[in-house]
Amino acid sequence: MSINKIIGIFDNNYYSRLAKRKSSTYKKNKPFPHISLKNFLDIKIANLLYKKFPNYNSKKWINYKSYGRNKNTNFKKSIDNEMLLSLELRAFLKEVNSRQFILFLETLTGIDGLIADPYFMGGGCHIAKENGFLNVHKDFNWHHKLQLHRRVNVLIYLNENWKENFGGGLNLYDEDLNKKKTIFPYGNSIAIFTTSDKSFHGFPEKISCPKHIQRKSIN
Repeated sequence: MSINKIIGIFDNNYYSRLAKRKSSTYKKNKPFPHISLKNFLDIKIANLLYKKFPNYNSKKWINYKSYGRNKNTNFKKSIDNEMLLSLELRAFLKEVNSRQFILFLETLTGIDGLIADPYFMGGGCHIAKENGFLNVHKDFNWHHKLQLHRRVNVLIYLNENWKENFGGGLNLYDEDLNKKKTIFPYGNSIAIFTTSDKSFHGFPEKISCPKHIQRKSIN
């Protein structure tokens, strides 16, 4: 598939209609505004991004951050430097920072004036293998490079044949850290949620997927 098929992917009116249709659901969902949508991308594009995703053992990855006293281990890694990614992934990252995708997010969330993050701080490509986990946390709310508050998190999953018994579901928690929702990282699905000092999330239980499968996402 040509890289040109990625450019302008969110120009399709399908996404503006989808945002309008799902906005009420997003705002009402608990424990904080969120939504999960399946079959989000054209399947050919999703498969292309999956194939171009960096190998887990690549030296391009950096170990993910620690939160508090608990270390996230070396089993979860990320790449936020687009120069280290394929042209296809770079093109897609530019599309999720595009005017059309931002308008999609504004319509869906009801939050006006969103600004894309060209630095991909805390974002980019993420990967975790067997025994990987992400402790329960709330994301930093202040972007020191842009001097703006973070408002929305977007996670696009690129996992083939992910099964619930693998674990790795994105758990959402209330202010008392009671788990209220689990969003499994099925391939070609997207999870979106409002970022605040109350949006606790993570997948603290170790993933139990087969050794040849990893949990992959674009954040």
